[in-house]
Amino acid sequence: MWEEFSGLMQSEFEMSMMRELRFFLGLQIKQEKNGIFICQEKYIKDLLKKYKMNEAKIMATLIHPSSSLDKDENEKIIFEKEYRGMIGSLLYLTASRPDIVFVVGLCARFQNSPRESHLIAVKRIFRYLVGTTYLGLWYNKGSCFDLIAYCDADYAGDKIERKSTNGTCQFLGNALISWLTQKTKYYCFINY
Repeated sequence: MWEEFSGLMQSEFEMSMMRELRFFLGLQIKQEKNGIFICQEKYIKDLLKKYKMNEAKIMATLIHPSSSLDKDENEKIIFEKEYRGMIGSLLYLTASRPDIVFVVGLCARFQNSPRESHLIAVKRIFRYLVGTTYLGLWYNKGSCFDLIAYCDADYAGDKIERKSTNGTCQFLGNALISWLTQKTKYYCFINY
């Protein structure tokens, strides 16, 4: 079956099959007897060096529980290009790190006019990554094929636009296969 798949792919695309897959588009793939582990440990370490955060103090959480990001017009404006670069790098990292999806998305909302508090929040994400470079996704070989989905919403939790943030995740057996967090695209009015 493997040889048939390889032949089919090579007939459609220019590729070569040299050895076991270890890296793919910035993802590290570790194939073991009982499953596959996908992470971006090397990418995270390179990212931390790029932004000079590799020796920063480790944070146990992504965002402080009492913090709320908003568009404070009186706060100091920061350099947009660096902020957008940091956000773009973190968005790419969400391919194997569903734990950071919500907070990165929250910080991404302020790319047009980032303020100092937004940069502090992004740097806290980097400080969290310093202590969690090893995290990733584990796909167990003997996992069942039960599809389970979860969802949640915060109901008008966005203090600026009063929109809700929704989150979903889907598991195939014990393996997380899909995740999403997004602000709703509509307003919901309830009449009693």
